[in-house]
Amino acid sequence: MSAQTVSLTGGVLVVTEDPDLVAAQLAGACDVPPRQLIREPLRDNISTDEIIPGWCCYWYDEKLGDYAYLGLRDRRFAEGDVRKFAPQVIVSGAAKGCGSSREHAVYAERYAGVEIVFARSFEKIYEQNCRNVGIITCDDFDVLEALLAGERLPLTAFVRRANGLERAIIDAGGLFAYNRRRGEAATPAVPAEWAGPRPLNRVEKIVQKRLSARNPLPDGATVHIGESYFIETDVRFSHEYVTAMAAGMFAHQFGDGAVLADAGSCYFFQDHLSLAPAVLGRRADGPQLVQRIEGLNRRQREFAQLAGGVFVGPQEAICHNYMVERVARPGQVVIGTDSHTCTAGAVGAFAFGVGATDIANAWYNREILVKVPEVIRIDLAGALRPGVCAKDLVLGLLAHPELRDGRTLGRVLLYGGPGLSGLDMDERATLANMAVEAGAITALVEPDELTARFLAGRAPAGSTPEATDTACDPGATYHAVVHIDLSTVEPMVALPGDPRNAIRLDAVTGEVRVDKVYGGSCTGGKAHDMDMYASVFALARERGAAVAPGVEAYIQVGSEAIMRYARERGYVELFEAVGARLLPPSCGACINAGPGASYTPEEITVSAQNRNFPGRSGPGQVYLASPYVVAATAIAGRLCSVEDMFNVDGAR
Repeated sequence: MSAQTVSLTGGVLVVTEDPDLVAAQLAGACDVPPRQLIREPLRDNISTDEIIPGWCCYWYDEKLGDYAYLGLRDRRFAEGDVRKFAPQVIVSGAAKGCGSSREHAVYAERYAGVEIVFARSFEKIYEQNCRNVGIITCDDFDVLEALLAGERLPLTAFVRRANGLERAIIDAGGLFAYNRRRGEAATPAVPAEWAGPRPLNRVEKIVQKRLSARNPLPDGATVHIGESYFIETDVRFSHEYVTAMAAGMFAHQFGDGAVLADAGSCYFFQDHLSLAPAVLGRRADGPQLVQRIEGLNRRQREFAQLAGGVFVGPQEAICHNYMVERVARPGQVVIGTDSHTCTAGAVGAFAFGVGATDIANAWYNREILVKVPEVIRIDLAGALRPGVCAKDLVLGLLAHPELRDGRTLGRVLLYGGPGLSGLDMDERATLANMAVEAGAITALVEPDELTARFLAGRAPAGSTPEATDTACDPGATYHAVVHIDLSTVEPMVALPGDPRNAIRLDAVTGEVRVDKVYGGSCTGGKAHDMDMYASVFALARERGAAVAPGVEAYIQVGSEAIMRYARERGYVELFEAVGARLLPPSCGACINAGPGASYTPEEITVSAQNRNFPGRSGPGQVYLASPYVVAATAIAGRLCSVEDMFNVDGAR
């Protein structure tokens, strides 16, 4: 592959639905040529957890290539087999790279030899990570056919759907290479029809107000949907999984003595792996992995001390809870090395996850590249019924006919309407948190009087600037408007394998006996979530019931503030009384790094976390549900609603 032309010089790995075909290709035993394999059903929704499991992210060097696709569901090949095959091209179906923002996934592919990734569609963070490190992405299978036919193609054939700034970064070989090209203007061309002012929605207005000085628009011009711009961030954060990798990039690109721009608005969290030794101790390689974690923690602390920034230590808070509780404000741009950075959209911030390259670059200049997205407005009316909560609403949205099947891919969800008034900040955080599970870039909740009261009452932290007015202009347009009557929302559950496997709880057939329940993570570890667990456990205690025999029940708070909240209300004693174990703040089981994770494929867990991709929380099967359903399931020993909790026959 030259700088301007591309030809097929290496292998092609086609990730089909048939795991035997994948294994046969890697073993050199597949007689079916790639041109025919791409007509087989292709694997959709390959998550970054599948491209590289969480524990493999304890490395951040070429070792990652050995781990490529080690988490692929129904995997029938060994560690290192993808790297030995060294595919130049890898092909799969829709929504490639869903889930975590971990750039380790694209580096695993790169170190395994991958230069070009074809898919029917891509998740935004994964695709941007690929471009940042010089991997070409393409969703045009006509181009793939031509490549497989032996044609030498111009690079422009692969990037014809990219905008000007995206093409420039691809042509340069990545973000850092693009930035080294001094003298090249970053300003996108502004066609005459875009030059005049127009009404802007909230997201467009934030982008417009935060434009970097290196891509100013002409007077009167507005940002345009589908075009990319560098904008200035207000808050940047990373956790221990990613800081070491990004710190290495930062030092390499900007020098060992480089410091963070506006260090007071940079945060470093040790929240993901603080309880991991409890899980890793059961593995044969556990001591080695614990040493890797200690190295990640040490590197992060050293970097924060040398470069500046706010360090948040182990078991203080999950990064997303901390951002909502103490930092983010309406109208701000918040980026973090975690896909659930979108949680800060609860207060009206434009918050989204990024990879290691993007955060390293933003540490230096505060800038992040943003393609102006289309916005889907979700208007809420009415009120949720007792026993139904925001988790049910958002799981229902994943299955909504106007939002499912990729309709939200690369777009932003904007929640508004009179129904918002009945949802507290924690419930709004749940709505924002799970935008990425729908394929959206992020979600924002329109700030209102409740937002103002929340901001007035929370503890100050950091040196974040005041928010600006970003209310939607009259006449602002949206890609779509979806109307939701909250009174019609039913208890929901997502079947194992993908959060988008969401169905009504009463549609689950047969009895689902459980081994573990987990009420925690950034989605299920907030103060209002504690209220919901406690309401069910109090009912159980009144009836003399407790956690069912043989079931392990874990409740995990998202921050020290939430732990204090639980103690003040007597929840700690209540949880202990019914047999649920209370855990300190950490991402824990959600990332297979704490109590509540599964150890065998046969284990079944019902969890209040946000995603259940294969291997995400261990080898077992994970159902996603609301805090109400999680607590009821703990008491009954089977997946059930609160109303069904004491039904000994388990009949629905």
